[in-house]
Amino acid sequence: MTSPAIKPSLLPLLLIEDEPAVMAYVRAALERSGYTVACAESGAEGLRLLASGEYTGIVSDMRTPGGVDGADVHAWIMENRPELVSRLVFITGDLANEETVETLRRTGAPCVEKPFRVQQFIEVVEKTMGKAR
Repeated sequence: MTSPAIKPSLLPLLLIEDEPAVMAYVRAALERSGYTVACAESGAEGLRLLASGEYTGIVSDMRTPGGVDGADVHAWIMENRPELVSRLVFITGDLANEETVETLRRTGAPCVEKPFRVQQFIEVVEKTMGKAR
């Protein structure tokens, strides 16, 4: 008998966030809601993890150091992991930036503006990726 396929909901979410306090806050909120979380401190690290691992979805800050931002993460996913493009949620504190607004318009990905209430954030994650099991 073959083993059943891994259900996407059993895979971790990938959190890409460079600010340690925000990463800890978001990770705790996701874990309290039943998600398993893998963390990356930069967009470049996030792409390395995406290239080698399986994830339910991605929560990514729009602005991260190291030359790979949220727009780059989205572009990489479109090219290399298109099954995840509908399971990407951006978080940002930079909605005044025209480049950020343009990326959000172009990608159509949901975005939660920092600072946010945990329940607001979790509702967007659940709507985008499904409830944790």
